[in-house]
Amino acid sequence: MGSVNSRSHRAEAHVVMMGLDLAGKTTLLYKLKGYQLVKTLPTVGFNVEPLEAPGHMSLTLWDVGGQTQLRASWKDYLEGTDILVYVLDSTDKARLPEAVAELTEVLAHPSMARVPFLVLANKQEVPDALPLVEIRDRLGLERFRDRRWELRACSALTGAGLPEAMQSLRSLLRSRRHCVSR
Repeated sequence: MGSVNSRSHRAEAHVVMMGLDLAGKTTLLYKLKGYQLVKTLPTVGFNVEPLEAPGHMSLTLWDVGGQTQLRASWKDYLEGTDILVYVLDSTDKARLPEAVAELTEVLAHPSMARVPFLVLANKQEVPDALPLVEIRDRLGLERFRDRRWELRACSALTGAGLPEAMQSLRSLLRSRRHCVSR
């Protein structure tokens, strides 16, 4: 499904975006595509979009629905994944333990061995959003020493943090390419 092409200058990657329902995955996807604010409905199944990004990156971005009943099928989207983007709602403190459990389960899947991941702490424009340091600690990201990861603050509504998120994707893709070519 996905490949990190190390022979050409153009990097192609299969990126899977997951997270609990209402985290803002679909809004992020379409903001990254350059669309103005798009009214979205809960994703049943998935959305898939090609994304040309700065630095000669060609991504196929899979936005997978996050409702409880859909999470059992998440494993079906993991094969061939080059990078995982895990989106969480920075204002949903009550469901943070659930988000941690789901991220841990996804990363434990055999297809995800050594796959780098990016956590996007969405909805940072909201005044009571958790700060990144607290999110990092609550997610226990430091325990993932066997793979590269990054944590970025963002807002799907305003677009704040998305250029930095794209830089993180580029960096993670380079690290993945380096690991695959060894």
